[in-house]
Amino acid sequence: MSANDQPAWSEKVLWGTLNALERYLYSENFIVANLTPYEEIYRDGIMSVRHYLPLEESEITVGDDVIPVSPRQHRVPLVLVPPLAATSMIFDLLPQRSVVRFFLAQGFDVYLIDWGEVTEDHSHLSLETYVMEWMPAALQSIRNHSGEQEVSFFAYCMGGLLTLMYAAASEDEHIRNLVTVASPIDMHQSGLAGRVLSLVYRPANIVSRLLNFSLLDLPARYLHIPGWLNSLAFKLTNPMGSVISTLELLVNFWDREFVTSHTTVSQWFDEMVDYPGQTIKEMLVKMGLENQMAKGRMTMGQTSAEFSSIQCSVLAFAGDSDKLVSIKAAHKVIDIVSTEDKEFCVVPGGHAGVFAGSSAPQNTWTLSAEWLGQRSD
Repeated sequence: MSANDQPAWSEKVLWGTLNALERYLYSENFIVANLTPYEEIYRDGIMSVRHYLPLEESEITVGDDVIPVSPRQHRVPLVLVPPLAATSMIFDLLPQRSVVRFFLAQGFDVYLIDWGEVTEDHSHLSLETYVMEWMPAALQSIRNHSGEQEVSFFAYCMGGLLTLMYAAASEDEHIRNLVTVASPIDMHQSGLAGRVLSLVYRPANIVSRLLNFSLLDLPARYLHIPGWLNSLAFKLTNPMGSVISTLELLVNFWDREFVTSHTTVSQWFDEMVDYPGQTIKEMLVKMGLENQMAKGRMTMGQTSAEFSSIQCSVLAFAGDSDKLVSIKAAHKVIDIVSTEDKEFCVVPGGHAGVFAGSSAPQNTWTLSAEWLGQRSD
């Protein structure tokens, strides 16, 4: 809309008031995530697997661009893996900014592993649950459904770490390709938190030996992290950005399209998922303090994951302004895997922007689709 086409000030006040009132009373009217049709092909408790149906359109809108829907389909299915703190909605965030729709348009057969809504009743869920129980079951259902043994992964943040753990621990020979986006392999290189972990690692080890005590000995329920705390922690990484976002909403309440987009994206950050206490314990000790992934070997229960065993093609991304996952932290995956076909890219965006921001389709998504397309037939 041009400046000359915008409504008068009085109309903006009227529509702004009506939209604000409706958003307060019926916020679901402004949520347009998870609209791409899918079928659920597997469920185990709160975990489920989705298969997205082919697009019916001949072209779709991605950001400001219209792209054609490919008439041919790649042979190797693509599996989307979300992090634990965010729901699967982030892969199908907005109709014009949907990872799912983008990859469907590029000719991929798209599946998604949904980790589900964690509550305090799920404090016992461990890394072993996700990696050694749910991931194999999910992949078996995908292989049975698609008729293909080989699979590719496109994984975001913690989803990338879980996928790497599975690939290393299982030594699954049928993983064809793996794309990680903003996945912090080297926790000691990730911002202020990483420096703190690095500094306290040795003192914590000494204290642990002297007292014959480890955080792993604590009951899982004591370290269970509620979703609201995850949301708060994420927003505090960029408090000014949160303030600016709120001000933009206030100024543009008259614009229903803007309010819809803003409300949907805000749901990502406002309604994060709980972190299971058992998983938090293992992340804090094994991935944080001990930095096991960066050292190339990680234990989960009785299982040892040797990352040098990963032979599939690997593409890793980092955001140039990511405050949570530094470029060095994300780059470490290139050092720990043995495959010769590996590539690392730094693209514009912060931790959320590198994955689903306004520039992600032209950068992370397009580069991934081209890279996967060359390795998926």
